[in-house]
Amino acid sequence: MYVIIMGGGKVGEYLASTLLKSGNEVAIIEKDLETADTLSEQFDGPCLVICGDGCDSRVQEDAGIRRADVFVAATGFDDANLVSCEIAQRVFNAPRAVARVNNPKNQRIFRAVGIESINSTTLIANYIEEEAMLGGISIVSSLAQSNVALAEVTVPRMRFNPEGIEVMDVPLPEGSLIVATADADGVEVIGEETVIHSGDRLIVIADSDVIDEVRSVIRGL
Repeated sequence: MYVIIMGGGKVGEYLASTLLKSGNEVAIIEKDLETADTLSEQFDGPCLVICGDGCDSRVQEDAGIRRADVFVAATGFDDANLVSCEIAQRVFNAPRAVARVNNPKNQRIFRAVGIESINSTTLIANYIEEEAMLGGISIVSSLAQSNVALAEVTVPRMRFNPEGIEVMDVPLPEGSLIVATADADGVEVIGEETVIHSGDRLIVIADSDVIDEVRSVIRGL
């Protein structure tokens, strides 16, 4: 997997290190020249470090955004994280964008435009790593049977259904069921006419062996 990380601070550095140890390819975009130089000397393995502004489309292109699997904005500035993720998704059609949100009040803005985000400063690195590796699926708990799981899936920006899609029209695999949606306004139990939108969090019950397929279906909406 190829992951581009904007921001070479503690969060970005930790995430890059973890992904490299797992055998992934990483590019880091860092504005500060001294920090970029330090990072370029620090990492072993397939890691590209670029000194530049991740909100510049030319810099993202230099980092290889057209072939990236995930773009992660991990700076301490919400506005930069939002803009860079929007460029990655809307200009380059990046499959996924995950952002660090420093002010919890701003999280609803990220969700409204379909950007996956997390605002916990203590858990940010682990969360972003999980999102990048698992494709937006966070296992909440195992149910009574060991092969059944309750999962949360974040709906990415919809390319084919920008106005939303009725839950009943989502072609889920056999052995999976969407039971509720959650957004900035609260939680809604699924009904026959429930419509899901970019940024919604879907609560899914599924057999463990179809979780990957559920992820693929949601990402393809």
